[in-house]
Amino acid sequence: MKREATRRSFLTEMAAGAAVLPGAFALPGAFGLPDAPSGYGRDVQRQELPPGGPRSVRDEPYWELVRAQFSFTEERVPMNAANLCPSPRSVAARVEDLTRDIDRDCSFNNRAKFRDLTERSRAAVAAQLGVSPDEIAIVRNTSEANNTINNGVPLRAGDEVVLWDQNHPTNNVAWDVRAARFGITVKRVAVPRHPASIQELIDPFVAALTGRTRVLSLTHVSNVSGIRLPVRELVEAARPRGIHVHLDGAQSWGVLDVDLRALGCDSYSASAHKWFMGPKEAGVLYVKEARIAEIWPNIVAPGWGNDADPDVKGARKFESLGQRDDACLAAVGTTAEFHAAVGAAETEARVSELATALKEGLAELGLTLVTPMDPVLSGGVCIAEVPGDRGTALRRLYEEHGIAGAGTGGMRLCPHVYNTREHVDRAVDGARALRAVILG
Repeated sequence: MKREATRRSFLTEMAAGAAVLPGAFALPGAFGLPDAPSGYGRDVQRQELPPGGPRSVRDEPYWELVRAQFSFTEERVPMNAANLCPSPRSVAARVEDLTRDIDRDCSFNNRAKFRDLTERSRAAVAAQLGVSPDEIAIVRNTSEANNTINNGVPLRAGDEVVLWDQNHPTNNVAWDVRAARFGITVKRVAVPRHPASIQELIDPFVAALTGRTRVLSLTHVSNVSGIRLPVRELVEAARPRGIHVHLDGAQSWGVLDVDLRALGCDSYSASAHKWFMGPKEAGVLYVKEARIAEIWPNIVAPGWGNDADPDVKGARKFESLGQRDDACLAAVGTTAEFHAAVGAAETEARVSELATALKEGLAELGLTLVTPMDPVLSGGVCIAEVPGDRGTALRRLYEEHGIAGAGTGGMRLCPHVYNTREHVDRAVDGARALRAVILG
């Protein structure tokens, strides 16, 4: 109920603030979309997204309307959300319109409005993640956010940091660099390759914690296996020991129904260009209010203040990065509005439905899944082993079947809300046609 009330409140606030700039935070149904992409029904594209989200996860007419908000063609279908997503047309148009606005008049006078637009983006992201705006910094990407925590958490020689060995390098190798500089100890944890239960993912981490552990740094969903960690349970194990739990959410923001209060982590990082489907070179860093004062930022630029203890409100001190792309920052709020219109729970359910259908289809072909079949143990990242020629298989899947995947960890296919059941079927049919290449 609390999240639904927050959603309604957010939409009301965004509607009230739409007059700040013409076209700012246009509500669903007022996106002003251009013509539909080649090969896609123009009659579908012109319709509006109905309020309240889909009636069910298999409300295909609704999801067809969602797909129509994106400009990619049916000839080249993106299915690599773990790396880069297309933005809804409303977001791309927002960036373009505001960039033109700045180019027409780059004066301080004209750009003054962007302070308010950035704060609206911050409030929108905070509402989406269930936290306070003062705990949100809008940074440039997950890598920057991870390194802010890596460099900013107070540690002494001999302190221990526990990592998942499937973390991204910016949440993995970066800790080795700090260890080499300051004498901390880094310990990596492996989990079963094919976990059968949540407990199998909890036990290795709990066993690794010691009296010297100061940080537990995790990845919500792995980009190399698709495994989803039971974050809340791991936080509950770490909290009594006073351990700072950092969570890399690059593969969860914008696809899972993330409530950071419920998860309980101390910090969280993510990029806008992945599952969030937002503008490029934007990201989020959440730091729990009680932890903000003890963490120092990496960069001090205009906006920080004039002394070592500035009057910077909350997590904003982590986004003192010099000149920013104001249009990009404003469009983060437009993207959050799009997500609010569809619904976080609805998005997670739809992606889970598509990912499950994809995994089932690949398994029926005799391919070995790297990613667990159980949605409780996975997210939207789907990976199958490729013992054969991986590069050729992925190139032909794109060129001959119009499905753009990736070779990370195997054959990685990541469906999102802009994908349809037909796209999933096409990916499976493509894998069937390339089975001999995939299996070698």
